[in-house]
Amino acid sequence: MKKLETELKIIKETGTPDVASLYIGEFEKGKLVEFVESVHPPRNEKFTKVVFIISTLNGCPVGCRFCDASGYYKGKLTKDEMFAQIDFLAKKRFKSGVIDVEKFKIQFSRMGEPALNPSVLEVLEELPARYPAPGLLVSLSTIAPIGSEKFFTKLLDVKNKLYKTNFQLQFSIHTTDLSYRKWLIPVSTWSMEQIAAYGNSFYCPEGKKITLNFALDKKAPLDVSKLLKHFNPEKFLIKITPINPTYKAYENDIASLIKPEKTDYEIVQNLQKAGYQVIVSVGDLEENSIGSNCGQYLMKHLIALKKLKDGYTNEC
Repeated sequence: MKKLETELKIIKETGTPDVASLYIGEFEKGKLVEFVESVHPPRNEKFTKVVFIISTLNGCPVGCRFCDASGYYKGKLTKDEMFAQIDFLAKKRFKSGVIDVEKFKIQFSRMGEPALNPSVLEVLEELPARYPAPGLLVSLSTIAPIGSEKFFTKLLDVKNKLYKTNFQLQFSIHTTDLSYRKWLIPVSTWSMEQIAAYGNSFYCPEGKKITLNFALDKKAPLDVSKLLKHFNPEKFLIKITPINPTYKAYENDIASLIKPEKTDYEIVQNLQKAGYQVIVSVGDLEENSIGSNCGQYLMKHLIALKKLKDGYTNEC
């Protein structure tokens, strides 16, 4: 592992090493970043999978209605600042320097829309040489914002060159109702036709299917016939996740359809009947108390700082 070129100061840490650990780091005064390590299966002495979830932006400008990362945005992270997150987690987990876990997954999906930061491509290009891990898998989650076409053209080139079978591309869809999706994601994004066309070009039969993610709330329509119109079940799979208990979700009255205690959903059965592979991803409940949901812990930290500042000001 290369020596860190960018100093990362850890200012907050929470979690349980055998489930998930969450960190808030600072690169310079006021430039905060949030990143996570989770292990699978949890509470098992022999982990088969370690996941690093890193931020690509210093907050996020998109403003998704259920994501707390949108409450704080200070700009793009550099290549070195992204590697600093990975290096910190790798050195803590793999003290020998040997990454010998069966699956070593790095997700560009913590805080920030990765397609808004060209430096993500630089990280992807250097990653395999920097971390010679047999189980390396990368995952990139995106809303596919309009104006990021050059990013995705380059991403396809990088994937074909370095990650033919070990790249997991995920599009955040959340609903098949376009007006409701526009409300949930209040920026201009690719149409379903554009997402499908790019996904078809990205798909490799020897690799992974393209993931369509639906963080389903109770009001979000999911019309299977509309999905079939654009997305071939042989190339696309459906991932359904809960709405995380964030401040933004509470403020916007967004309630999760998916509940930890429930396993049987009609929408899942309908998707499976249509030929889709469906993953219902709930995760470990302790991650909610840890705060390892999108932007949640950083917002708690900023709110606590504000309260301290306001309290100090009032006393004066």
